[in-house]
Amino acid sequence: MVAAHSSAIASNPFLDHTFLIRWADHTPDRVVSAIESAIAEAQAAIDAVAGDPSPATFENTFLALERATERLGYAWGKVTHLQAVADGTALREAHNAVLPAVSAFYAKIPLNPALWARLKAGAASESGRAVTGVWARLRDETVASFTEAGADLPAEQRARLEALEGELAQLTQKYSENTLDSTNAWQLLVEDEARLRGLPAHAIAAARDSARKKGLGSDEKPVWRFTLHGPSQEPVMLYAEDESLRRELWQAAVQVGGEAEGGKWDNGPLVQKILALRAEKAAILGKANFADLVLTRRMARNGARALEFVLDFETRCRAAFAKECAELEEFKAQRTGQASGRLKAWEVGYWAEKLRQARHAFDEEELRPYFEVGRVQAGLFELATRVFGLRIAERAVGREEVWHEDVKFYDLFEAASGRHLGSFYADWHPRESKRGGAWMGYLVTGEPASAPGAPRGPHLGYICGNMTPPSPENPALLTHREVETIFHEFGHLLHHLLGEVPVKSLNGVNVAWDFVELPSQIMENWCWERESLDLFARHYKTNTPIPGELFNKMIGARNFRSATAAMRQVQFAKMDLLLHVRAGEFVDGDLEAKTRALVADTMIPTEPPARTIVRRFGHLFSDPVGYAAGYYSYKWAEVLEADAFTRWKQAGVFSRAVGAEFVEHILSRGNSEDAAVLFRRFMGRDADPRALLERCGLAG
Repeated sequence: MVAAHSSAIASNPFLDHTFLIRWADHTPDRVVSAIESAIAEAQAAIDAVAGDPSPATFENTFLALERATERLGYAWGKVTHLQAVADGTALREAHNAVLPAVSAFYAKIPLNPALWARLKAGAASESGRAVTGVWARLRDETVASFTEAGADLPAEQRARLEALEGELAQLTQKYSENTLDSTNAWQLLVEDEARLRGLPAHAIAAARDSARKKGLGSDEKPVWRFTLHGPSQEPVMLYAEDESLRRELWQAAVQVGGEAEGGKWDNGPLVQKILALRAEKAAILGKANFADLVLTRRMARNGARALEFVLDFETRCRAAFAKECAELEEFKAQRTGQASGRLKAWEVGYWAEKLRQARHAFDEEELRPYFEVGRVQAGLFELATRVFGLRIAERAVGREEVWHEDVKFYDLFEAASGRHLGSFYADWHPRESKRGGAWMGYLVTGEPASAPGAPRGPHLGYICGNMTPPSPENPALLTHREVETIFHEFGHLLHHLLGEVPVKSLNGVNVAWDFVELPSQIMENWCWERESLDLFARHYKTNTPIPGELFNKMIGARNFRSATAAMRQVQFAKMDLLLHVRAGEFVDGDLEAKTRALVADTMIPTEPPARTIVRRFGHLFSDPVGYAAGYYSYKWAEVLEADAFTRWKQAGVFSRAVGAEFVEHILSRGNSEDAAVLFRRFMGRDADPRALLERCGLAG
């Protein structure tokens, strides 16, 4: 039996730890055997820890448990990553076949009485009491996570928690599948070119190319194809003069995860079940609600404090938000000669863009020729060299070593020493087999140093997005917001690749979720600085930088409708927290109506009223926990990063000294200490929210 198990590990690519992964070998037919083998190995390791007859020590309890699930975590990470970037029927079936077993395995770990007894003995042992620093952090975090997961509960309640975790894993996976499938199922084919009036040339070319790739239309009789993927949908909503075109896309977009197609992809019932199960889980664990459960070890500590933070921000934005809404209604009335009144839901983006152009003489499309994706990325890498002392080089890899031909592979080095810190994949453009949005993840956390002064092993991660793709006429030319997104995800990546924590589970992005967005969001600041923009913002044809007049317009328009943008984030965070604090109110009845009632005062008043995103809010419902009761983290971290960036504003945006301190106190430290302590170490004090309010023009 042992020989057969070893053979399975050796022959299955999902279990192969070779650093440069041959993705072509990672086929769906190998998923089930890999995961079953990895679960068996991990279970045997945990049983060995729990049943060890020798005296408990820190080494044979906490450190042994840390190592027990490594291979399973690695293999499952590859499976879930592939499902996000290369989804297909066979892979989805394989993933869903083993998902219950994986969920059950992880749910049982903190509910294993023998293992919990050994951990408590290990913590109380001489070696367990003697550990300091990151090792003490591992001990305390492990004990806390077991306690919060119900390790001290009676057997019946522990069994119910195990079942709950399995149900949540399957429900949230189905929610994610419904969102992707309903997004991909819709298309709009335009045959009348007159309907495209107002659209930027790149959007028209992209729509024609999309149709061409589907075998639709011809040179003599062209067809333009639009989808619900961001690069296709957003230009229509902002620029299309044909109101019916905007209305069609809006109506389709709000039905993602909705009741269309006879409820085939309706996420509403799933949301209600997820909320009910999360509330039950919290109750079993002695918490008033799910928010209190998940925020215990985050910076906010509980749902009440997180909600207080969100509502305070809402209050600060309220008057400016109302003013901006009224201004937009009046602007449309002036332009059309109609009486002032509520806009239609599909008019808001269109008239807001018209108002911005009128007020600031600024059209964001003017920036697009300066943001070719390859040059943007090269400028980002140069910034990483200047600020953080890094060197990044693309590595030529074979087609079998990436999951799609668009994917690039890079190595990251410490510039001064040449030390290989890690590597990463970049995958920037949309596909039907790829989930929406942008994200960062990791595959390998390098082995800790074997001896004092020795280097740790390199880390491996990836950054993905759905940015504007190239067309037959042009390279991939991005919006400024897409540029910010690339910088954002790269910040998450640096948090992983620069991690120097000798405990893998405490490294990199494995931090409190209201702290994890600090390294990502702070990177967006360099997308607004003239000096850093000049590194990469060059016209793709002439190589000239952004003209001074255009840059000034861009900066002048930065806070255009900033209260509306802030209120949108408040809307999502408030919805999230109230759904999870008051879950019992939403487990039956009209989910949309009840949810809208929570946040109607934070939504732009339109006719018809806009729908909430509750049925397509993947941050909350595509994972058993994810950002559930934690979406406020984006605004919370924005307070942290706006304050932290003031150090570069004072010292210079390329300050290597400040960059070195950010690496030392934030990027390299992971979860080795409490997040508030790490922030104070970098800033010398607690966060001051005024920096964010001033940046947004809301300081008052």
